[in-house]
Amino acid sequence: MKRSHHDGVSRFSVSLNKQLLESLDAMTREKGYTNRSLAIADMIRAQLVEHHQQHGNQEIAGTITLLYDHHKRHLPALLTDIQHDHEHVIISTVHAHLDHDNCMEVLLVRGKAAAIKSIADQLIAAKGVKHGKLTVTSTGKDLVG
Repeated sequence: MKRSHHDGVSRFSVSLNKQLLESLDAMTREKGYTNRSLAIADMIRAQLVEHHQQHGNQEIAGTITLLYDHHKRHLPALLTDIQHDHEHVIISTVHAHLDHDNCMEVLLVRGKAAAIKSIADQLIAAKGVKHGKLTVTSTGKDLVG
């Protein structure tokens, strides 16, 4: 693999078939990147974040989004209890009333990947939660420009 270094940047070549390269260039333009390198660097970062979230001891940050019917008996209290049990990982919460029946709650979380996934699983599996999603990112410490 041929590499050249300049100002902390490493250059390397990548071989792609024509169709894949055309798709990359189209995506690069559509997303507003000024060049392929920036687009590829962001894709690599996204894959690294996904890779790191698989490691239980890796510190991650993210959101847990819940959509639920607040009329479901005991559900709001159960969600609150789970959150209080994990207050060391939950940084903040936002609660919104979407309509007469539905509420959305977004929890900002930061901690060990395994703990975050466990909390998300408990909240999402709670009876009465209509939809839930864990979105994970890095804390930024392990990512470079």
